[in-house]
Amino acid sequence: MKSQVVTFLIKCPDQKGLVAKITSFFYEKGFNILSCQQYVNSVENMYFMRIRLNAEGTAISKSALEKSFLALANPLQFTWSVHYGDKKQNVAIMVSHTSHNLYDLLERYKEGRLNCEVKMVISNHDKLRHIAEMFAVPFYHLPVSKNTKKEQEEQVKKLLEVNDIDLVVMARYMQILSSDFINHFKDKIINIHHSFLPAFQGANPYKRAYERGVKLIGATAHYATEDLDEGPIIEQDVKPVTHESTTQTLKRIGADIEKLVLARAVKCHLNHQIIVSGNRAVVFPEAGE
Repeated sequence: MKSQVVTFLIKCPDQKGLVAKITSFFYEKGFNILSCQQYVNSVENMYFMRIRLNAEGTAISKSALEKSFLALANPLQFTWSVHYGDKKQNVAIMVSHTSHNLYDLLERYKEGRLNCEVKMVISNHDKLRHIAEMFAVPFYHLPVSKNTKKEQEEQVKKLLEVNDIDLVVMARYMQILSSDFINHFKDKIINIHHSFLPAFQGANPYKRAYERGVKLIGATAHYATEDLDEGPIIEQDVKPVTHESTTQTLKRIGADIEKLVLARAVKCHLNHQIIVSGNRAVVFPEAGE
């Protein structure tokens, strides 16, 4: 295997000797351990590990490594995945009318601050085409109505599959995705919304937040599930506001928080820092990478 960073994500029932068995396995295969992050959920008796390895000097192939790791993983009831540093993930961004998240993600991507290939922008409106074109990213306008929702989703699904998309980012895509669509891309769709949910669902949340005199506003990024706004939370943030804040002020502050929260969530996913367990996401911090 050529020199590269290899990341393993491991989830299993907690038990004695896990660290010794896992680290010994990689030592015997000739890997150098760059970082080893662990978390134990004592309530559920579950163990989580993110381990990053330097493959330089190892003679083992990817297929041989994975086959050999299975012999360790199966008796210990591992749920695991492995990610190789020579493969960048392919990303699709879905949007409707709102531009701030789209512009921010594309700017970060072009500056090399997101380790991925943004393959396309998909929208049910044509309004934001110019932003995709500004960053030389293909834009697909796929309008949708109540009567064409199923057909439009099939078009989207085909685009994602043909382009080998690894991650879908809903950057304020204002359509509810079907259960079939979401389950087809399980733990591969990240959604962003304001943190007023469920108190301020629906249209004009900032207007209703203003009317209620809120003192904190924020944003939440999470994996999309059948209950669209209730999936595993990846990242959140809030900022204090005062009685002097207007509806427009709240919108502006909210947009800034959304950009940061969504970008951090996407980066965590691309860096393989997340293990989903039920409806919770274990998010490991960056380990000097």
